Amino acid sequence: MIQRYSCENGLRIVTEKIPSVRSVALGIWVGTGSKYEIEANNGISHFLEHMFFKGTKSRSAKEIAETFDEIGGNVNAFTSKEYTCYYARVLDQHAPIALDVLADMFFESVFDAEEIEKEKNVVIEEISMYEDTPDDLVHDLISRASFADHPLGYSILGTEEVLRSLTRSDLINYIEKRYLPENTVITVAGNFDDSLIEAIKVRFSAFSRGAHPVEIVKPDFIANAIAQHKSTEQAHFCLSLPGYQVGHEEIYSLILLNNILGGSMSSRLFQEIREERGLAYSVYSYHSAYKETGTYTIYTGTAPEHVGQVFDIVTNILLDVAEKGITPKELNKGKEQLKGSLMLSLESTNSRMSRLGKNELLLGRHFSLDEIIAKIDRVDHDSVLKVARELFHSKLAMAMVSPLDGFPQNVSSDILVKA
Repeated sequence: MIQRYSCENGLRIVTEKIPSVRSVALGIWVGTGSKYEIEANNGISHFLEHMFFKGTKSRSAKEIAETFDEIGGNVNAFTSKEYTCYYARVLDQHAPIALDVLADMFFESVFDAEEIEKEKNVVIEEISMYEDTPDDLVHDLISRASFADHPLGYSILGTEEVLRSLTRSDLINYIEKRYLPENTVITVAGNFDDSLIEAIKVRFSAFSRGAHPVEIVKPDFIANAIAQHKSTEQAHFCLSLPGYQVGHEEIYSLILLNNILGGSMSSRLFQEIREERGLAYSVYSYHSAYKETGTYTIYTGTAPEHVGQVFDIVTNILLDVAEKGITPKELNKGKEQLKGSLMLSLESTNSRMSRLGKNELLLGRHFSLDEIIAKIDRVDHDSVLKVARELFHSKLAMAMVSPLDGFPQNVSSDILVKA
């Protein structure tokens, strides 16, 4: 059962007890990421995530790591475009230790100047590694092609130039503006008792900072095309269409449509491009939902000489679905796949903790398993067809990392637009 607590300072605590397990997953979620940055500090959210692990007033970075090794648990963090999460997963009897260390990192990190400079080099190496991984890099490019200069198009990692310029004062100022109690959610999933909740309240109820409202300009979908030349064996190619924001009434129709088109090994894109034609090893699609908007993206890695052929196959499949919809077999299979993946994810305390954090930050509410299954069951042929017709007659954003000099002639951003 999901429980939600609100502290007087605006901080929220969301929990889900699972007595049948012997672990606890605990997360601190902050509603900030690259979407809340400006060009001059792009990458600061992710860099701060690194710095929270570099030592507190009472623990060194090594001692933070050793604490979790000594209790057989793990601690980590990640940054997205809209949120940052610091989390730990431990045996249930060690949950108070995990809370103590995470709270210490959150409130008492020292951001030592020497550590800042060392960690800049670490993150710059991470950026370099990303640049050397074209099948990752192309997803950054498709975000930029979709949103241009809006912060949703920014890289989460930022750039070397910006990172080199960041100072300790920049980090502290960003924390003061974005790490606010009303912008923070603590989530807990697993086997725990009420004493852990009381301990969280004790550690976080005194958390206080003045509000700094951030005005977010609603992003427009921009159908740009970005081709980056690299000496790769494959052409790594993405195309994106407008999608739905978090909580959209047709979001489950789109999720099911994505599953049918490119979300599984039996999907149309996988079967046609890989199994029938042998044109790619990796081909898939995914939907990214944000607070104000969303994107639907298709990726494939193929031989450079096959880019035009693969593009034709992808767009023909999209147009076919927008004209005819899906088959009853695809509809039923898609529903069962969604239900199966949902229920299997619930066996992980980490997954449950993550669902709580994302739902609280982005939606402000939580759905029971029965409610979600009911929403999936309500999806029918007509609702999927409606979504396909709404989304698949748009100009395309396109991105490619390849040895080619630009896109082939038949690869056009307006090929799906009705005449």
